[in-house]
Amino acid sequence: MANVVSVNISGKKGEQKHPVPEIHLKLRHGIVGDAHAGDWHRQISLLAEESVDTMRAVCPIPLDSGVFAENINTKGIDLRNLPVGARLRIGETEVEVTQIGKECHSDCAIMRAVGKCVMPTEGIFAVVVKEGTIRAGDEIEVLL
Repeated sequence: MANVVSVNISGKKGEQKHPVPEIHLKLRHGIVGDAHAGDWHRQISLLAEESVDTMRAVCPIPLDSGVFAENINTKGIDLRNLPVGARLRIGETEVEVTQIGKECHSDCAIMRAVGKCVMPTEGIFAVVVKEGTIRAGDEIEVLL
């Protein structure tokens, strides 16, 4: 079973996100209170905990949830191989995958420390299809 490990937000772009008890998803907006919210194609970012674990093995700095600026850490789902357009039911919400990976920004502390980052190839982005609340422990289901 795939599930949510952590939900994370930040108040300003360019900041590391920090874990919160829950996030609220809103149509045509994204996550209420998150700096990356807005009516665009990268409202929510997701990263598999398995991807973070591979970086933890080689990175000299602590890699807590949100360090890659991801909103949702997952476990038990192969995010990077989902096609654009795939839909995920996460708890009571539903999101649609809009992008796989992205360019790492030039001031990435992890890239400087290790020379690589998983977000460009293994992070995914999505938009809200069904509003609701997501918490750590919520189940994730890929919808056909």
